[in-house]
Amino acid sequence: MSHSRSSRSLLNGWPLLGLLSVVLVVMTLAIVAAHRFDVDGVRMAIRATARTSFVLFALAFSASALLALWPGAWTRWQRRNRRQLGLAFAVSHGLHGLAILAFARLDPAGFMAATSLASYLTGGIAYLFIAAMAATSFDRTAAWLGPRGWRVLHGVGGYYLVITFLISNGKRIGISPYYGLPVAILAVVLLLRLLAWRRKAALRPATARS
Repeated sequence: MSHSRSSRSLLNGWPLLGLLSVVLVVMTLAIVAAHRFDVDGVRMAIRATARTSFVLFALAFSASALLALWPGAWTRWQRRNRRQLGLAFAVSHGLHGLAILAFARLDPAGFMAATSLASYLTGGIAYLFIAAMAATSFDRTAAWLGPRGWRVLHGVGGYYLVITFLISNGKRIGISPYYGLPVAILAVVLLLRLLAWRRKAALRPATARS
């Protein structure tokens, strides 16, 4: 009984964020260490953290829509822990950024060949949004920003990150069809958010009349 209760508490709220953060750090270090901290290991860590970032972002970004359309135990858990999932995404992408910096240091020529001025600009803006959204994911900072400012920041930031993920994965579909999967997932998430918004909009007049 107590074991079941502790397991549930570990998978909710701030303990969930701690658990996810530890898993992400251990995963990243294990990948790099397995390749003796060389550039191949760093590049594998970049790819791995890109995938964990995508999964965590998709879970956080779709939480409200999924709950509105299909209320249930999973979607209630997802919506209840949306803040922690979003912060875990920030942790994952922070590790992703550190791995990119390590790549630039270990293999400057390879790094320059794999990047461009446009990627610096779009990636830099993405990291600014991630930092701002993470910083305002706590009660005190959210209250300081205000409800309207919070909605604007997290709304614009969220959709900018969607566009960034779509472009970064879409341009690689020619390399591997695998990259079409995250593009399709994001298209479904956007559709679900639209359907959830339309449902809420349709319910407002009925609520006002009652």
